[in-house]
Amino acid sequence: MLSIKGHVIERLLQGAFICRTTDEDGWRFLTTPGNREEVDAYLSQLNRQIATVGTGADSEVFFCGYRQFDDDERKVISQQFRDICQALTPIAEWLVLVQEAAAQDAPLTEGAPLRLNELQTVIEDTPALREQLARISHYRLFGSTSLATDTQVKLVFKRLCDLGYLTRPNPDKQIYLATGKLDYLYEVIRFIDEAEGLGLEAQAELASQGQLL
Repeated sequence: MLSIKGHVIERLLQGAFICRTTDEDGWRFLTTPGNREEVDAYLSQLNRQIATVGTGADSEVFFCGYRQFDDDERKVISQQFRDICQALTPIAEWLVLVQEAAAQDAPLTEGAPLRLNELQTVIEDTPALREQLARISHYRLFGSTSLATDTQVKLVFKRLCDLGYLTRPNPDKQIYLATGKLDYLYEVIRFIDEAEGLGLEAQAELASQGQLL
């Protein structure tokens, strides 16, 4: 049986994003500086290190990064970056859909609950949201061919769980929680925005004003 340190190391090397929502024991272990140093020392033998994202000690998300980059590491990171970029548009549109359906100003972040049945009801009752969901569900990332809102929304939620952006703590309930991987995605979006000078925040504000008008 693995110790908590062994469990954490194994998950980090598997590419997991350890946060309070997905793995509270592992997260608490890593929030202790001495424990984190021990894990980091082990990972350093594999040219890896603990990386974090999130603001504030309670919202930190831990994942595994490389210490030094050679050709092999660059290939792995390039592939991971391409995967993230391919998922960016469908997931960003889904986040906007959720925000509009829930009438919330703040984006979905780690630990926030999503009640699938409530969300589905709002979408089914709103033609514009139904169209948004249909378009999103037909992206390759989700791959739905169904015309039924019920099937589309359930498929999207299942796929987001498979990808690690959502978790479903109780299989008997349709309540999902956002994971720290979403916070990582926001960091990637901010990086692309700054690197490319896209001005995404200003564009989102203009789009919001346009909708209000």
